[in-house]
Amino acid sequence: MVLISRFHKKCRIAYLAVSLVALALAALFIPNVRLYKSEGNNIYTLMINGKEMGKTDTETEAREILNDARRQIAAASDDLVLIDADSRIVGSEVLKGATDSREQVLANVKAELEASVKETMQRAFTVKIDEYMVSVSNEQEVISLLEASLNKYDENKKFYVELVKDSLRELPVVVPVIHKVEAEQEEDNSFISAEDYLDDDGVFKAFDTVLANVEVNIEPSFDDYDYGITDMRFANTVEVVESYIPSKEVKSLEAAIDEVTKDKEQKTIYEVVSGDTLSGISGKTGISVDDLVALNDILESSRSMIHVGDELTITVPKPELSVSFDSLFYYEGTYEADVIYVYNDDWYTTKEVTLQDPTSGYHKAVEKTTYLNGEIKNSEIIKEEIIVEAVPKIVEKGTKIPPTYIWPCSSWRITSGYGSYRTVTVRGMTSYHPAIDIAMPIGSSVWASCGGTVIHAGWMGSYGYCVFIRHPDGRETRYAHLSRVLVGKGQSVSQGQKIGLSGNTGASTGPHLHFEMRQGGSPINPLNAVSR
Repeated sequence: MVLISRFHKKCRIAYLAVSLVALALAALFIPNVRLYKSEGNNIYTLMINGKEMGKTDTETEAREILNDARRQIAAASDDLVLIDADSRIVGSEVLKGATDSREQVLANVKAELEASVKETMQRAFTVKIDEYMVSVSNEQEVISLLEASLNKYDENKKFYVELVKDSLRELPVVVPVIHKVEAEQEEDNSFISAEDYLDDDGVFKAFDTVLANVEVNIEPSFDDYDYGITDMRFANTVEVVESYIPSKEVKSLEAAIDEVTKDKEQKTIYEVVSGDTLSGISGKTGISVDDLVALNDILESSRSMIHVGDELTITVPKPELSVSFDSLFYYEGTYEADVIYVYNDDWYTTKEVTLQDPTSGYHKAVEKTTYLNGEIKNSEIIKEEIIVEAVPKIVEKGTKIPPTYIWPCSSWRITSGYGSYRTVTVRGMTSYHPAIDIAMPIGSSVWASCGGTVIHAGWMGSYGYCVFIRHPDGRETRYAHLSRVLVGKGQSVSQGQKIGLSGNTGASTGPHLHFEMRQGGSPINPLNAVSR
């Protein structure tokens, strides 16, 4: 065993020596042999949403396949396609590996991208009407939509819409232009002009020269007018732009027409004019007084005061797209002359006297009427022929502003209204009540409702202590059942001046102010004259 071990040990030493000699000789006689060296990525994997689509030889090829897939998906639709997908190209270095065919990788990528389509953006045309917008599929639908608004009033379809580029805008915006369909006129070639018979220097040439320098002003006859609608225009600012929007936001033509032409309640401004009251405005606009109060912060209740020039918000039914148009009408018949006013500076504006009664005339006329959404906004006569002259009404009227009347005390509680009949009376009182009674504690201030002259101050039978005041417009106010009188007969008082203290004197059933107003010696309802 010892001999064998030693022999093996000698063999191993000899083997190592021979190996070292062989390596040395290889280094000397085979200089081109080199050790392995890495050269970088040599295969690329295309990943979509974390899934492997396939392997390619180069990164460029992987990107081309991805772009080709996107182009093919986009080309298959007329709309703009949005794809929510995460794409990556992962490079790696391998000693041995295989790539996939381009066709297979492309098919895998298309399938994954199509499954990742987030939303289709449709090519559309958006119509902007002031701040309102609606979108339809194409330009022809835009025209049909706009013409539908015209056709509500243009039953004979004499007008049409053309979309033209807005040269004042930097962005590609088009605006509608309304044209009138002109009747085609056939040319009459049967007429032979004088120039076919005469030379240029002939007598007709001279006539033409003279006539060219003469301005002929011939007024059109009634038959020369084109009656009916003569001009149409949109009352809103209308713009049209091309856009890509989600398909769900594109309206069908029928839905868009209904949305644009149907009347809707829209807010507008009403300016208060002289003589307006909340109930009167309610009657004009069809809006209840309660709704007027709810729409306007300046109104606290149905009893709130309004003044000329106040602007109230009201709602009126009107379409999103308003149309204004002009029409010509021919008519003949009776007419009335304008009233002639003769102004009298010594009279109040409430006084009018007719100096001459009117008589109707007879005429033929062409009237131009302007409409907004079918409602008349203005009318004027552009041609008129008088057959019988009308006689105008002549009215003399005052120019002085009449005095105003205010509430005569701080209490507002009326216990007996004007003209009421009492079921219970006391001695000295009539059953018919020609005034109003205002309940108030004894000693409360009583004010002059209007400035004027005191014609009575003191005791008077059933009135008790009272004050009578004559006012500049001829009216008279009476304040009765006072506890104290603070003015004297013949004294001039101003509006709002304290004239007495309330009480319970005379024929009275309790502390109150008897407030009476007379005109021409007869009692009238003071509530019709007093501002509350």
